[in-house]
Amino acid sequence: MMLLMLLGTVGCADGGDTAKPPVFPEAPQEPRMYDLSILDDESKWTVNNAHDPAIIKTDQGYYVYSTDVRVAGEPKPGVMVRKSDDLINWKWVGQALPGIPKEALDWTGATNLWAPDIIKAGDTYRLYYSASSFGSTQSAIGLQTSKSPEGPWKDEGLVVKTAGQEKDGLNAIDANPVLDALGNPWMVYGSFFDGIYIAPLDPDTGKFKEEGYGTRIAARDRATEEGAVEGPYIVYNPEFQKYYLFVSYDSLFEDYNVRVARADSITGPYTDMNGNKMLDTEHLPQYEIGTKILGGYRFTEGEGWVAPGHNSVLKDGDDYYIVHHARGETDKNWPYLHVRKMLWTKDGWPVVSPERYAGETAQDMPKSMIAGTWEGMALDPSVNGQVQAVPYTLTSKGKIESENGSGTWTFDGKQTLTLTWKESPWGGASTEELKLLPSWDWERSQPALVVTGLNDRGIAVWGKQISAAEK
Repeated sequence: MMLLMLLGTVGCADGGDTAKPPVFPEAPQEPRMYDLSILDDESKWTVNNAHDPAIIKTDQGYYVYSTDVRVAGEPKPGVMVRKSDDLINWKWVGQALPGIPKEALDWTGATNLWAPDIIKAGDTYRLYYSASSFGSTQSAIGLQTSKSPEGPWKDEGLVVKTAGQEKDGLNAIDANPVLDALGNPWMVYGSFFDGIYIAPLDPDTGKFKEEGYGTRIAARDRATEEGAVEGPYIVYNPEFQKYYLFVSYDSLFEDYNVRVARADSITGPYTDMNGNKMLDTEHLPQYEIGTKILGGYRFTEGEGWVAPGHNSVLKDGDDYYIVHHARGETDKNWPYLHVRKMLWTKDGWPVVSPERYAGETAQDMPKSMIAGTWEGMALDPSVNGQVQAVPYTLTSKGKIESENGSGTWTFDGKQTLTLTWKESPWGGASTEELKLLPSWDWERSQPALVVTGLNDRGIAVWGKQISAAEK
């Protein structure tokens, strides 16, 4: 169900509106956060205890597979499975596996399974899982197969394993199976230590096609405090004919954040919006590498979020969604499942909605709706942890007013808002190309216009309208 906002079109100084009033999402049902009453009732976990989520669309609905975690208790090993018909409301399905497969257990001594991912090959689902322990490279990626996204699953053994004595070597976890533009299967994987690798898969078996570990495509300098890179995920966008590599940086509980880079070939080289190479471990500071599109944030009202990351991406027709976990700022022990609309700039870079998905669709907007009081933020890659939103005003005369900056704004008459700051609240002069989206404001429980985009320095910018200007 959608709620139509009945606002008349109003003429503007530089021309009249031609777009119809947009359709906003109807109020979603929001799960209660930090709900102690559900700790021992898996059937009520819905978006709770969701970590490292991987998504797939099937004929039976959308499924998310995630790491075995549990707030205030020991998790049951076996890969958590959830299902949704609309990407908004999620139901607990259960554990995919009865425990840790013997070969993976014998090699790693793991107590739970991490970072699963799934792909369909013909009529068979291939579920990859990771087994390891924190801080170790004694790790393995295994494969299970089934004719149904809910199983039962058949053990196909290990795909790749790494040994713990390789102190700074490759770590065989965080698998993402992906098809290239010609339909050939690959696996991108790896975490921290020696970085991210990609290897071709045998289409018949789903295992490595060649001996060895494949090609390294991303790494960070571990001699600094900025050395963490993990959770790789690759998406091909046929419109721009580019491969996009998503990875997560930094501390899992504190300042986790998502970066993206792109390449013409699935094996790289991957570069960010500023031309930095994802394999450049000598560039300092290291936080400048990778275009940051998602990080910890807090709007003025409502619960803030910290350490969002380890994402997957869903391409559903012409629509894209980023799926990740995030931790509530009140108690960082609780990881929640987030789904967000992902849009694309005219230059072919993905940008993420500042609000969780509630059914919104990209639509042309009337210019008369844009003026008003807003708040926004820049997801500065140099900032650790949460970024706090600051207020500003867009006047009906095309001006931007703020206590800490000023500038002008223009609108293309469709979906793109451009803010040109003489001095922005987040520092310096900049031009921001932002996509407008009629969304649901989860913090204030009401419809709201939001914007997401990148500025001319490759920094992601978010914002949302707090109140419209009086007509």
